[in-house]
Amino acid sequence: MALYVQKYGGTSVGSVERIRGVADKVKGFRDNGHDVVVVVSAMSGETNRLIGLASEMQDQPDPREMDVLVSTGEQVTIALLCMALKERGCDARSYTGGQVKIRTDSSHMKARIQDIDVENMRADLTRGRVVVVAGFQGVDEQGNITTLGRGGSDTTGVALAAALSADECQIYTDVDGVYTTDPRVVEGARRLDVITFEEMLEMASLGSKVLQIRAVEFAGKYKVPLRVLHSFQDGPGTLINIESDNKMEQPVISGIAFNRDEAKLTITGVPDIPGVASKILSPISAANIEVDMILQNIGAGGLTDFTFTVHRNDFSKAQTVLEKVAKELGANGTEGADNIAKVSIVGVGMRSHAGVASTMFDCLAEENINIQMISTSEIKVSVVIAEKYLELAVRALHSAFDLDQQAVEESM
Repeated sequence: MALYVQKYGGTSVGSVERIRGVADKVKGFRDNGHDVVVVVSAMSGETNRLIGLASEMQDQPDPREMDVLVSTGEQVTIALLCMALKERGCDARSYTGGQVKIRTDSSHMKARIQDIDVENMRADLTRGRVVVVAGFQGVDEQGNITTLGRGGSDTTGVALAAALSADECQIYTDVDGVYTTDPRVVEGARRLDVITFEEMLEMASLGSKVLQIRAVEFAGKYKVPLRVLHSFQDGPGTLINIESDNKMEQPVISGIAFNRDEAKLTITGVPDIPGVASKILSPISAANIEVDMILQNIGAGGLTDFTFTVHRNDFSKAQTVLEKVAKELGANGTEGADNIAKVSIVGVGMRSHAGVASTMFDCLAEENINIQMISTSEIKVSVVIAEKYLELAVRALHSAFDLDQQAVEESM
């Protein structure tokens, strides 16, 4: 008998019929003798509906009241799922984040988990009940409802699995695992049986939407075995392997991630003096804008050009801040573009294989795709290119690194 924590997202519980389907799946695990804790999101579209209502009341909705409002979506789902389980003769009990006592800090709409009280859950599991918990939410020391940010139900699932020392945390979604890249872009993309924690963390941070990055970080920190599965299809899914298996030869590249939501800003002709990077980026940070890639070019005459990327939603705001900085520093001016994209190759095998970056650059050159920026780490190489070449680049790289389904089958 094992203890599983299962998380079902909004599409998995998007209707009464789908909630019944989840109940059937959960009951199947109980019938096989396993203990199950279920974490659910709000029904698909419900959180957006609630956010829309808030916007009708306030231009800038109060964060505390927003958490009170949006947390109600999950409360509906946990009650309906428990009703469906009871209808099937499977005893179940629902808990909001506050009832479980998922304690968080007081950062409304982006709270972080500090502690979880597992006493009530363990007591219910001992009695043979399925425990159903509202994802995405908790409570601070003052008893205020808090939420973990969009996608926070993944984090709830992993956190509960860690607190309960579960055998596995299973994330059920509308895909049957983690793919070498988005199958909607590359027809030959294939599902990975196993991916390392490091690779999944990079993939999540670089644009892969399968798992929330905070959930992957949590799993790595607390050594939680994590598996991505399809809500409506049977299959093994993809195991995120927290413990690296050094005995196995890793593929050079495991996947290709990409992100369309990028924008690039450049401040030109800045005096090349100590502390100039701080003078440029500190005001950007103070405006609550996250910077991704950074490139600095030192030119003639002691002047430098400084380029960085931000999320496309922050482009206009960052441009306004940078123009002010340029005047204060006596720079020549600023430039910007929001028609770029980032493409990244990821693989722990890069550590033991030379020439991976050159293969990537050669591949893009053959397709006449110009590279605007480059960023590297031990297991990834990212490039910024014009957005119009994004899908061409992903398909070409997928083939260049033999990630296609056909290539794998032919090698077997």
